[in-house]
Amino acid sequence: MAWKAAPLNSTFLAASIVGILISAFYLPAISLDWAVTFGILFIIMLISAFISMATGAPEPQLGRRKIK
Repeated sequence: MAWKAAPLNSTFLAASIVGILISAFYLPAISLDWAVTFGILFIIMLISAFISMATGAPEPQLGRRKIK
């Protein structure tokens, strides 16, 4: 079975960008350890969103059904 990327919606990409910004500007004032941890998490989310945009099939995301 070949590996296929899951099609992710645009909300996932937006959440990762907002999370990176919050982790970079707001969280270091509270705790540097948590800022780095959440920064890494949101960067991984951003990379997965980019992979999904490049290789994910858009058909399941559009919700179109095949008519027999």
